[in-house]
Amino acid sequence: MTTIAERNAKDHKSISVAEFFERNKHLLGFENDQKSLLTCVREAVDNALDACEDARILPSIYLELKQLDQNNFKLIIEDNGPGIVKKNIPNIFAKLLYGSKFNLKQSRGQQGIGISASVLYSQLTTGKPTKIYSKIGDGKTHIYELNINIKKNEPDIISEMTVEGDGHGTRIEMCIKGKYIRGKQSVEEYLMETAIMNPFASIVYINPEGKQFEYPRAIDILPKEAESIRPHPHGLELGVLMRLMKHTESKNLTGFFTTELSRVGRGNAVDICNRAGINPKTRPKRLSRDEIEKLLNALNTAKIAKPSTDCLSPVGEDAIKKGLKKEMNPEFIAVMSRPPTVYKGYPFQIEVGIGYGGDLSAEGPIAIMRFANKVPLLYQQSSCVIVKSVIKLGWKRYGLKQSNGSIPLGPIALTVHMASVWVPYTSEGKEAIAAYPEILKEVTLALQGAARKLGIYISKKRKSKEAEDRLRAFDIYAGELCVALSELTGEESQKIQTSLKQVVAEKVGDTKIVLHGKGMEIQNDDNDDGTDTATKPVSLNTENDNDADTRESGQTQPNTAMNENPQSRLDIFNNNKTKKATDTEETTE
Repeated sequence: MTTIAERNAKDHKSISVAEFFERNKHLLGFENDQKSLLTCVREAVDNALDACEDARILPSIYLELKQLDQNNFKLIIEDNGPGIVKKNIPNIFAKLLYGSKFNLKQSRGQQGIGISASVLYSQLTTGKPTKIYSKIGDGKTHIYELNINIKKNEPDIISEMTVEGDGHGTRIEMCIKGKYIRGKQSVEEYLMETAIMNPFASIVYINPEGKQFEYPRAIDILPKEAESIRPHPHGLELGVLMRLMKHTESKNLTGFFTTELSRVGRGNAVDICNRAGINPKTRPKRLSRDEIEKLLNALNTAKIAKPSTDCLSPVGEDAIKKGLKKEMNPEFIAVMSRPPTVYKGYPFQIEVGIGYGGDLSAEGPIAIMRFANKVPLLYQQSSCVIVKSVIKLGWKRYGLKQSNGSIPLGPIALTVHMASVWVPYTSEGKEAIAAYPEILKEVTLALQGAARKLGIYISKKRKSKEAEDRLRAFDIYAGELCVALSELTGEESQKIQTSLKQVVAEKVGDTKIVLHGKGMEIQNDDNDDGTDTATKPVSLNTENDNDADTRESGQTQPNTAMNENPQSRLDIFNNNKTKKATDTEETTE
């Protein structure tokens, strides 16, 4: 007689990771048509930027979305990166959890899922294969059409060929189901924010309507190159330490600690073993679970230097300023970079930029732009540690309006960037950062530092405006007053003007007062904290009042201009020619 357990056992089986995500694609950001389109674009752009940065190449990216019908689009993306060697192309694009980002250094991707998940989504929603072109500078172009074998999580190659082709780079063509929108959480918003936090990149984008957006390069210097580091002892869990000891090639514990972990010297290693009551010469593979747990406890209490920050590649204050200036055109910019610190053994660094005034809208809440490893986070705003910190910060003290428990109001673009070897996302979709206490503290401190600079600027601007208003009121009567006083006292009108000038100067403080004709001018000496614009003299004559509203700006305008005639793609896969990042020409179909 067959038992129930035996009958049930026949139904037990394992599934591949591809099959799991086929059933749970919402975990990767493919929740609806609108979000799925953006996710595919994001994964492709992130891969292109990572490839170029790793090869120390200034990125030039061409992106195009073609609408095939009401619900289907063709995504085309080209980059000028190093390309991909032929044997690796199928696995990179058609095998989930395959990649080069499993080491401890900062990169945009960290799971080996992104672009292959987009290929999976394309396959599921349109049934069409993804086409890949790759050039590595050997005079050849390798072309693949492929799908994913979902049962095996292996590439299913439809076709492959090699043709002649100069230069280097990668081109991806995939058909996807999606919904195109404008405004918030759109492809355009993602690219604009990407341009702010990656000002070293040049991006050309053609939307489904055939309109072109250009995001030119603002700086010609790449961020510092991130280096791989070993795990830090203070971030280890018991199971991880057991696995490391099981697979180590070290012959003794001293060698294991000094070669497999970071920041542990020979003296530290011996001291840790002695406090755990274990001989430093013991082979790691022979240790029991209890012995390894004793070593872990000794590691956690040992005085060990913080992890190296060579694994981080922050954007930098100057680059953030230039990115904000280029895309948002504010009148004032304040930036704050916190020193690197650690959570759970992982190094991280917080950078904050605040743009105020200028072309920014004065209506409604401030614009919060969140970034993790230079990648914009457009969804799950309320779940993110960044927004929680923004809301908790008392912005009234810095001159902004804010209700309790809400985002402050004002003409502000706020950028907050977390750089880390391992970003603690709240989900596999990489949409929000978890609120670890260490991260919350650093975000708050960075916000406070930048907000203080903003508060000083707003305060000085308000005081200057108040002085202007007082002088304007006085200017109405200044001419007649000087004439009347001259008639009453017999003093020359010029002497009276000089005396009035001294009185006004005492009242308004550190300002230059110029009396001429029937009126005055005031000019502030200060140009504080991040402003790159000069303050023009303010005429106090009523006939020149329009000058008071003039703001001189040496900044470029935001890159939202759209042309009907699309600029050329990078052309690295067109007629076997390569182009420089700044070259442009008309596209011919």
